[in-house]
Amino acid sequence: MALIKSQRETLLAPLQSVSGIVERRHTLPILSNVLLEKQGENLTFLATDIEIQITTHTQCVNGEENGAVTVGAKKLQDILRSLPEGTEVTLSLDDKRLQIKAGKSRFNLQTLPADDFPRMALSEGESRTFTVSQRAFRQLIGKTQYAMATQDVRYYLNGMMLLVDGKELTSVATDGHRLAFARMEIEGDLPRQEMILPRKTVLELNRLLSDSEEPLNVSMTSNQICFSFGSVVLVSKLIDGKFPDFERVIPASLRHHIRINRLQLIQAMQRAAILTIEKLRGVRVILGENTLKIIAANAEQEEATEEIEVEYAGESIDAGFNVGYLLDMLNNVQADEVQWSFNDAGSSSLLTVPENTQFKYVVMPMRI
Repeated sequence: MALIKSQRETLLAPLQSVSGIVERRHTLPILSNVLLEKQGENLTFLATDIEIQITTHTQCVNGEENGAVTVGAKKLQDILRSLPEGTEVTLSLDDKRLQIKAGKSRFNLQTLPADDFPRMALSEGESRTFTVSQRAFRQLIGKTQYAMATQDVRYYLNGMMLLVDGKELTSVATDGHRLAFARMEIEGDLPRQEMILPRKTVLELNRLLSDSEEPLNVSMTSNQICFSFGSVVLVSKLIDGKFPDFERVIPASLRHHIRINRLQLIQAMQRAAILTIEKLRGVRVILGENTLKIIAANAEQEEATEEIEVEYAGESIDAGFNVGYLLDMLNNVQADEVQWSFNDAGSSSLLTVPENTQFKYVVMPMRI
């Protein structure tokens, strides 16, 4: 009996939405699977890694019977991707195997019982909600996500802090060497709540959210956050920890400021980066009268020098920075100009967008 009969695209799109969190090799084999549940013409896809759960569904699925099964998410996705567009696909259960038929192609995949599939328990505590556009939220996290740590022992840095306070939503990420801060207005008046989203959750949201005015509904409890958009529901545990006091990290008063064309600075940094030492990626930034010099050198005694005209008449500053950290910020902010502010060579510098207090990027100097 056919469980599902549908067009390739109808199955592939929702499968791709949920399968991003699936680990190919997991200590629990069933977590490498996706749960397919068919009820009438509705087919639900569910994937989880215990920390995050993504659910979505599709309509207009034909088939003689209802049922549920779990099957290898990546294998099913690879099979559907490899089929020609517009192919009709039939999925049938046959003695603990899922048979996939498409034209003259046949595939038999191992399954595991749907009843064994772990589902995240949803928090029952008091929840707070707000709604923003998918575009606005995606832009907010895009301005900060690159500053998250990757495998820091300070586990709370391996994620992004979201702060809801009144009518403001703030995202902050730091790896201890740089910090990115972005803020936006939201409707409503919510009590202050700090949440640390896991890195994987942030990356999935950035992948799944569309660049549109379609709504994103966010619901928060003390240990969980839920994002609903389109037909997707993403539920994530929160990281339990105390995020650094970002307001103390952002320098309040800096003496020296330059404005510079963002694309010009990106191109100069990219060229200089070619001759940096690969692991350190350090460049010297020398600020002098009406000039900004970027100098890179490596162990082979090779050197690159870039010079950009700027309006500046203060004292000379010669500081070292990780060029990758600077490019991360410059590539993720949409502005014609950026403002770069300094105190001296030994203290943090601040990059902002002129006439915009909603974004700040702090970067520590490095010895070169």
